[in-house]
Amino acid sequence: MQKITPVLWFDMKAEEAAEFYTSLLPDSHVDRVVPAPSDNPSGKKGYPMLVEFTLMGTKYAGLNGGPYFTPNEAVSFQILTEDQAETDRLWNAILAKGGSEGPCGWIKDPWGFSWQITPRRLIELTLEGGERGERAAKAMLEMRKIDIAALEAAADAEPADA
Repeated sequence: MQKITPVLWFDMKAEEAAEFYTSLLPDSHVDRVVPAPSDNPSGKKGYPMLVEFTLMGTKYAGLNGGPYFTPNEAVSFQILTEDQAETDRLWNAILAKGGSEGPCGWIKDPWGFSWQITPRRLIELTLEGGERGERAAKAMLEMRKIDIAALEAAADAEPADA
């Protein structure tokens, strides 16, 4: 049993978000919607106060706490993708739902949570180090959605002074 569960604060959209998140990833599902046991500052008795869901085997909870707090980039979800098709699928799904693009593979979902759609190849190239890793990292800094072919081309490029 998982002892730590990240809880995400939503302005009454936790169930919608959980259904969307679980549609994106394998081994993901909404587990339970917990009604409020009584009236509270966020709503009346019986509203969907907590939504428990699993993303790729990890438990999360969405708390319908109202407009009092909003997410920021200090915490994000990083998804390692295996290829460009998976990168594109996730990126495009978040955009189509109303998300907004950020730099370097970051994208914000419509509820304000940030995601890093990160191809495994980006990690491999940058960990390689040396000039190839540096060129790949510099190329990534110019991107929004990560383009694996462009990263590899940058890594393989001959230095300008060669």
